[in-house]
Amino acid sequence: MKILIVTQYFFPENFKSNDLAFELKKRGHDVTVLTGIPNYPEGKVFNGYGYLKKRKEIINGVTVVRSLLLTRGNGGGFRLFLNYFSWAFFASLKAIQLSSKKFDRIIVHEPSPITQFYPALIVKKLQKTPIYFWVMDLWPESLEIAGGIKNKFIISFFTRMVKSFYKESEKILVTSKGFKKSILEKGDFESKIEYFPNWAEHTICSGNKNFPLPKLPEGFKVMFAGNIGEAQDMDNVMKAALYLKENTDIKFILVGDGRKMPFVQEFIKMNNLEKTVYTVGRYPVEAMASFFNVADILLVSLKDDPIFNITVPAKVQAYMSSGKPILAMLNGEGAENIAEANCGFSVPAGQAEKLASVIQMISQMKNGDLATLGRNGKEYYDFNYTMEQCISNLEKIISQ
Repeated sequence: MKILIVTQYFFPENFKSNDLAFELKKRGHDVTVLTGIPNYPEGKVFNGYGYLKKRKEIINGVTVVRSLLLTRGNGGGFRLFLNYFSWAFFASLKAIQLSSKKFDRIIVHEPSPITQFYPALIVKKLQKTPIYFWVMDLWPESLEIAGGIKNKFIISFFTRMVKSFYKESEKILVTSKGFKKSILEKGDFESKIEYFPNWAEHTICSGNKNFPLPKLPEGFKVMFAGNIGEAQDMDNVMKAALYLKENTDIKFILVGDGRKMPFVQEFIKMNNLEKTVYTVGRYPVEAMASFFNVADILLVSLKDDPIFNITVPAKVQAYMSSGKPILAMLNGEGAENIAEANCGFSVPAGQAEKLASVIQMISQMKNGDLATLGRNGKEYYDFNYTMEQCISNLEKIISQ
């Protein structure tokens, strides 16, 4: 098939859209990606790219067309608004040009923002091509919770937008079964919804474990990897570290960066946690297999909020694929997956004292028991979440 993938984010940015495009190309499909100038997450245009450079290129056989946008900058609210809408506007203009090539299917890859749907809609209207909408963030819920926007006019505006996008979609692909409730509240879309979960990057589940790492402390390593933002509830992760301050054998290793990093670093300093909490900064995805390999247990956390309670963080699958046990401080489907796989432990979202207590207990477990939990997670991942299985399922969906 001739497939158009519409997404604001693509290689060299690290998103699932990369795997999606390259794997579909490997399987013989003619794949074109309409995307933006790479600038996520630093908010600066990547080296080698620019407003006049590499606006069209071929990567691994995939045709990549990049439209203009205003970069994210420091990620402040107004700058993000301009980033989102500038890309949707210029990509819609580019979509008109792309319509000279007939596409059989359109896939919209939608981590925020929802406005990424607009360019796909242009192509659909011009060509009558069906759209398969891969919903990874729920709107307007994400706008209210992550963005802190409560204005009723704005929420109503985006609610109408979301409803119209669902109506225009041939299928709505969801990364979490819990998304179904929110989608059905916006219309009778039952027949459109298909479960299409995340998978782990190949470099994590079968990657090189010899990536050079910074010097890490000795002790029982509780490792958190990924975005360190509001959603990840760093307040309670740090409280748990404070409860365990006197147990200096337990080390918290934070791999990544984000809006809450200044808070984390200040908390460490104010509470003299330098001997038990370590921040090592952001590393490429190629380093994750090596980081996970030296961890004793991998930590995932989300705030106690209705939208997060129906969300499965992509790192759950990534952690499972590494063969390491998982410790979760979250509610809902993510915790249910860990229990079903018997690959670790979970405590309710926001329960810092319980988290600390469970970490204390786990640190005294036998290595063999922890290894068994890790193997359980890997087996569950291999049975349910490999990229090859997910893309094969997608091919069936879009071939119907």
